Amino acid sequence: MTTIKILPHPELCPQGAEIQSLPGNTLCEALLDNHIAIEHACDQSCACTTCHVIVREGFNSLPAAEENEEDLLDRAWGLEPHSRLSCQVMVSNTPLTIEIPRYTINHARENH
Repeated sequence: MTTIKILPHPELCPQGAEIQSLPGNTLCEALLDNHIAIEHACDQSCACTTCHVIVREGFNSLPAAEENEEDLLDRAWGLEPHSRLSCQVMVSNTPLTIEIPRYTINHARENH
């Protein structure tokens, strides 16, 4: 099992959390499996930015983002150098610390 630390988020995880996940799961799956309701409007198909996270620790252990993910991240709210889409990050054996941005762009929910 791999430890994933989630920094406090005012709505999804006010106190922060520390969860465990099996390597091979996506980060999005790990969050959802542990009752952290991160948005995932495209059902984890790498077609939106609602599951955007910032990897604060463990970023260098992750494989580089593929071109499609990079293109989508350009549209994410609060983009930072260590931003990733949680649906594209495979959990490995390296512990991660992540931050879920306060806002997300969800055109379906916002009636765009």
